[in-house]
Amino acid sequence: MSIDIEKLKAISSQVRRDIIRQVASANSGHPGGSLGCADFFTAMYFHILKHDPNFNMDGRNEDMFFLSNGHISPVWYSTLSRSGYFPIDELATFRKINSRLQGHPATHEGLPGIRIASGSLGQGLSAAIGAALAKKLNKDDRNVFVLMGDGELQEGQVWEAMMFAAHHTIDNLIAIVDWNGQQIDGPNDSVMSLGDLPAKWKSFDWKVSEIDGHDFGNIINTVEKCIDNCGNGYPQVILMKTEMGKGVDFMEGTHHWHGKAPNAEQTINALSQLKETLGDY
Repeated sequence: MSIDIEKLKAISSQVRRDIIRQVASANSGHPGGSLGCADFFTAMYFHILKHDPNFNMDGRNEDMFFLSNGHISPVWYSTLSRSGYFPIDELATFRKINSRLQGHPATHEGLPGIRIASGSLGQGLSAAIGAALAKKLNKDDRNVFVLMGDGELQEGQVWEAMMFAAHHTIDNLIAIVDWNGQQIDGPNDSVMSLGDLPAKWKSFDWKVSEIDGHDFGNIINTVEKCIDNCGNGYPQVILMKTEMGKGVDFMEGTHHWHGKAPNAEQTINALSQLKETLGDY
């Protein structure tokens, strides 16, 4: 399938507008990582994933996606709604009482596209491994994807899951790490350095790829190459370099917008930098 880069750029611009508007309206949320992952989510849901908006929880015969760093829910909610999982105008309920769109994704209200409650960092890889094993048992040849934050890798459960996946040859699993170098308390290197991250994953017997998370061609070609490598006896990870706050100049490259909502003036400024392409909700 050919890649329509301009179409994907237009979608990601609207997704970024949705992120800003959701967080500003709720006066709460996590815009930095959401903006940084907008291009990745757009590429996944509008080009790569074999998925069905007529959502079924067990995900049979389709690709499954898990968001481990659930605090970046605004980007996922926008992408799900824009790809047909639920009405776009429901984005206006983000973080409201009784909304299905809580600050961290939840399952009790049955929001289509969400298979696990997430946001307790470190757990998503384990859940994705379980789903990948279930697909093997069901003779289902589709794949499982999970996105994690780089600061999240400071959680010990991640490393236990990495060992498990390699030992049990979970080769229908592709993990992605949002490698933006930032977490809520500051740069990763200041809080607790991750060291040589590619070498660490390789030492756990994972196949490692690195991509530019803002280059659609690079994202799509690398993920599709990983898909082609599924079934070869090893789990795979993509270390995705992104810039926190991408697309809004005063939010870019700093942890200060990890979990802070813009005020009215900042919201106007941010939206002025992002083209409305699909229509605001």
